[in-house]
Amino acid sequence: MRFLALLVLPACLAGEELHIRIVEAAGPVHVAGSRSGRPLVVEVVDQSGRPVEGAAVSFRLPGGTGPGGMFENGLPTEVVITKSDGLAAAPGIRWNKVAGPFQIQVLAAKGDLRGSASSPRRLVSSADDASGPAVGTKSNRRLILIIAAAAGSATVAGLGYARRSASSSPSNQSSAPSIGAPVITIGGP
Repeated sequence: MRFLALLVLPACLAGEELHIRIVEAAGPVHVAGSRSGRPLVVEVVDQSGRPVEGAAVSFRLPGGTGPGGMFENGLPTEVVITKSDGLAAAPGIRWNKVAGPFQIQVLAAKGDLRGSASSPRRLVSSADDASGPAVGTKSNRRLILIIAAAAGSATVAGLGYARRSASSSPSNQSSAPSIGAPVITIGGP
């Protein structure tokens, strides 16, 4: 009778599954031929929502020369074991040079437990084709310059106010520092 119970137990466990949640990613749109500096991080939990330690997580990119890429190991597949917090991180990816949509498949397994998820991605031919400026593009640099100029102008205005306040107050004989007009250049790097 004990032998029969042992045979039935794995069949009961086979119905349970793991849940995979994408925790962090570099974003759904990437420039073809570039390298992703941020890892794809997933969390693996059981049906109760508890993190699963020691699960094998397979990250799979489409094979071939179409949209997709290769992991740091030079292959389209990377396997990572989850830590005690249930997290697994795929290392950086070198994206192929062909633009188009694709999916990163994520599979997790521990014992008889299984789970899967996919992360939709798209490669574009240039950063200008992305739906919104990518990090480091000219659009972002211009925005940073405008914000810096506004902050600089506010600082100059504040110093001017401090100088007027100091000169109108007879008790304070020290002079405020003098700063010339800011020079703002918007354009190429």
